[in-house]
Amino acid sequence: MTLRWRLTLFYTGLLAALLTVVAVATLALMRNNLLLGVDRDLQDTYRQFTSFFSQLELPPPASALGESLESGVPPQLSTARYLFPNAAIQIEELPFYDGASLSQALLEMDSAADRQPLFASLRRLADSTRRVVGLDPNAPIRLSDEDLARLIRSPEQRLTITQMVKEPYQPQHALVPMRVFVTLGPVQIEPGVVGGPRESFALTYVGRNLTSLNDTLMQLQRVILLLFLLGLLTAGVGAYLLAGQALRPLRQVQQAAERIGGQNLAERVPEPRTGDEVQALAHALNAMLSRLEASFEAQRRFTSDASHELRTPVTAISGHASYLLRRTHPTEQQRESLGIIRSESERLTTLIASLLQLARSDSGALVLTRQPILAVLFLTEVARELMPLAQAQGTELTVQGQDVAFEGDPDRLRQVIINLVGNALKAGAQHITLGSQPEENGQEVRLSVRDDGPGISPEHLERLFDRFYRVEDSRSRDQGGAGLGLSIAKGIVDAHGGRIWLESEPGKGTTAYVQLPVGDIPALEEEDVP
Repeated sequence: MTLRWRLTLFYTGLLAALLTVVAVATLALMRNNLLLGVDRDLQDTYRQFTSFFSQLELPPPASALGESLESGVPPQLSTARYLFPNAAIQIEELPFYDGASLSQALLEMDSAADRQPLFASLRRLADSTRRVVGLDPNAPIRLSDEDLARLIRSPEQRLTITQMVKEPYQPQHALVPMRVFVTLGPVQIEPGVVGGPRESFALTYVGRNLTSLNDTLMQLQRVILLLFLLGLLTAGVGAYLLAGQALRPLRQVQQAAERIGGQNLAERVPEPRTGDEVQALAHALNAMLSRLEASFEAQRRFTSDASHELRTPVTAISGHASYLLRRTHPTEQQRESLGIIRSESERLTTLIASLLQLARSDSGALVLTRQPILAVLFLTEVARELMPLAQAQGTELTVQGQDVAFEGDPDRLRQVIINLVGNALKAGAQHITLGSQPEENGQEVRLSVRDDGPGISPEHLERLFDRFYRVEDSRSRDQGGAGLGLSIAKGIVDAHGGRIWLESEPGKGTTAYVQLPVGDIPALEEEDVP
């Protein structure tokens, strides 16, 4: 995975976590605010109900059940329902009790088993005195033992709970969530015998259906989820674009560094004026390239100067050895020594010429004379030139393949093919085939030299283009090789903008490939090609 994608995923994940926290916090805050609003509304409804309760003149509890019987809804209940249309109200008188006595009694009871008789007595009284408005009298609101104990212990003897309650006039399973405000205290039930209101200790429930609130929260959740997905998508695209923008200077440095090689060490990578680590990296790379350029230049200068200085004495040695062999009458041993001196000086002259060519190639001074070339015709001429050497060794040399027109320096490329064929002959190949074929939809041409020699072990293939490296089994020093032929060939192919490589398997021979760009050349007639 690229750095750009890693940065995109990191920032997108970070934003996703932040959006998740914001979404959850928003939902929780909205729910709490809505519930606080419902709780305030329930308390207001409770105060209004208790202030009007004595004037409503609700029927006694037994008559309250008529709300669900054949007699229809009593007028008083219709009035109460009209006054409190959105509330569910339930009141249960608890005569013979008061808040202080209940709290004291609860404090004296240590275990749940001790509290059961008290709670059972309270529930019997509640069932016999219960009156409801907006609730099914057969499915009233009931407090658990824990909620009832909390209510009694509460300093104000008030409690707010959320409970599933059956809707009136609906099937038994039609339960809805309801927020219920419960109070335990005196209520003015009805006028007394002398005309004043009668006060009684009672449990009062005021509830409100939470279905609409939950629906609002669900819609809000969907909206937040949609905004979350849109925000995440926008953030991902934005992070990808911003990461690309931030990494653009680094990509420019990378592309420039990839273009720099041994022949163009004078080039430098761009230093973006960003004032960050990318600029520092580009500066460090340029400093390294300066040191490498100085080192390579010193090496090239030494190779070139040393080669020039060696040519004169080596030529003199070879000339004097030839003169002594021609004009004097040395003994047999002297003649043998002079022959060795002359052959070694000639080999040294060839080595010096190769070093000079490598020095020119390294410095970029290798001049190419590009001309149109026909691949098969070119390989045929090389084969004709090498045929006497191949016949002397008993090797069959053939040319095959498709004729492809391309642009190159025929003299330099001839040197490459001759070097590859010479290596095959030194390896003892009996059959050598030169071939050509188009590649990359005709944009490149591939020349090949295939032999049936002993092959090369895999550990040697990667180092064959190193200077002075030889595979001793098949490219020995006794055959005159200096280990520079493939290095020179690679320099020539690189100068053409191509590539060279070898494929080999021990016992099955070796194939050398030279792949070159065709170049922009017009259609050619065979007689126009050298």
